[in-house]
Amino acid sequence: MITRERVWELVDGYEPRAESLTIGTLGSHSALDIADGAKEQGFRTVVVCQKGRELPYKTYRRVVDHTIVLEKFSEIASHGVQEELRRRNTLFVPHRAFSTYVSYEVIEEGFLLPIIGNRMMLRSEERWAPKNQYYLLEKAGIRQPRKFRSPSEIDTLAIVKVQEAKRKIERAFFTAMDERDFWRKVEERVSKGIITREDAEKAVIEEYVVGTYFNFNYFYSPLSGEVEFMGIDRRLQTNLHDFVSLPAKQQLDIDIPLQNIEIGHMGATIRESMLEKVLENGIKFAKAAMEEYPPGIIGPFALQGAVNKDQEIVIFDVSPRVPGSPVIGTTSPYARYLYGRPMSVGQRIALEVKEAIETNRLKEIVT
Repeated sequence: MITRERVWELVDGYEPRAESLTIGTLGSHSALDIADGAKEQGFRTVVVCQKGRELPYKTYRRVVDHTIVLEKFSEIASHGVQEELRRRNTLFVPHRAFSTYVSYEVIEEGFLLPIIGNRMMLRSEERWAPKNQYYLLEKAGIRQPRKFRSPSEIDTLAIVKVQEAKRKIERAFFTAMDERDFWRKVEERVSKGIITREDAEKAVIEEYVVGTYFNFNYFYSPLSGEVEFMGIDRRLQTNLHDFVSLPAKQQLDIDIPLQNIEIGHMGATIRESMLEKVLENGIKFAKAAMEEYPPGIIGPFALQGAVNKDQEIVIFDVSPRVPGSPVIGTTSPYARYLYGRPMSVGQRIALEVKEAIETNRLKEIVT
């Protein structure tokens, strides 16, 4: 296991000036947002890409100083690539694609770079982890949907979350009214190659929360000890959007299984009287994370959920890292209320690093 003390030794070897440090990340998910924020604060940037997916990072040269192109994303953990990143005095920002293409074992035991965030907490996103996101939500006292241990327990509209067969980074969602409906839809998706029966048997089955969906984005600063509410985005999903805009008759005529794959984002706000609950949830989650995964959450995280008719916030998904909502930087009034200007997640990360350097507290924000 890579200890914080070992990471601090690396940090001690870096030149502690913004112009001498590099902010790096994997070329997917939120890389452009991260790079843009880093450049604004005077850092150099490096993005590690997979061959065939490097064009965006070579196109936006204003924010990406250097690209490292590999045959596979997973090669970022190779000795040679790590050595090059360390030579560039790289502080690494993890996101969901990073923890998808690089195993948690490698991240925790073999990826010897200072990570801006809590490397040990990344695995909490997985449902199979002992102290997973459901565990953390329960510890925090945050309302969650009711869980069904097996299809036989389904007694109301439920949503099923099962890993896709071919794209392991994606989950194929579908709804079911009862056990019979569950297995009928499983067989339909298995026959089309969308999922496997084995994965279906391990699926997460939850009460379907009827309400308005929000992705609440936060930032916990170890330097200030405060949780900041960055803003809200809503997810655009295929093939759900804009299938639902078709007339009902056409929807019934089209025989395709809906998958709800997240493909984009749009900004949103929430009624001001709900902000108390939104802020409290962020504070409660950060406190639980500190107790269960010391030193706790570092930097950005998100709680995805819905507000039901009783104005309860029900959280059904957690992102213990950069949530991947670049729209926050252009649509959120909440970060503006704090900073007097629009503020993206990438910009907020870079601000934290800049302040940590200026106050000689860089070790507090890396693991």
